[in-house]
Amino acid sequence: MPTVKTIGSSGQIALGKEYAGRHVLIDEVERGVWIVKLGDFIPDNERWLHQPRVKADLDEAIAWAEKHPPRATDLKKLSRRLGR
Repeated sequence: MPTVKTIGSSGQIALGKEYAGRHVLIDEVERGVWIVKLGDFIPDNERWLHQPRVKADLDEAIAWAEKHPPRATDLKKLSRRLGR
């Protein structure tokens, strides 16, 4: 349903409180014509985490961690084992 909004003096448009804090992709298809899409986006510096091999390794590590909860470490025993 089309809605008329006014662009404020700071250049902002309010989309409604239900969208507060959400990310949007804004595609300017021509001057003054925008397509706004709601979604989750991957920051550039995290994109490598979503490469198939890296993602598979991370999934495997997470699955292992879920099956093996952390436990206390005896630092003296570890030090002897490392020969220090």
